[in-house]
Amino acid sequence: MDTEAIAMTLIAHSGDARTKAFQALQAAKKKDFEEAKRLMEESEKDSVEAHKAQTSLLVAEANGEKPEINVLLIHSQDHLMTSMLAQELIGEMIQMYQER
Repeated sequence: MDTEAIAMTLIAHSGDARTKAFQALQAAKKKDFEEAKRLMEESEKDSVEAHKAQTSLLVAEANGEKPEINVLLIHSQDHLMTSMLAQELIGEMIQMYQER
């Protein structure tokens, strides 16, 4: 298992997911809800790719392989968690903009 490659995949896809979610929020502020929806869907696709990378770590560990725990891996998990939180909150914020 190449823990470093998995961590970098998590960071890249999580970062893209977070960026697109914030771009969706900017679109919603401009009342461009079609673009906001498109960007949130793109954000979700990136999030799925990040989750696939994380799942590969979980499966490997379940199969007896112990990943090397290092700062890069911890950092990648932070990226995943913050992007997930951003998506959830921004989804709610977009809904609030639509209801105004």
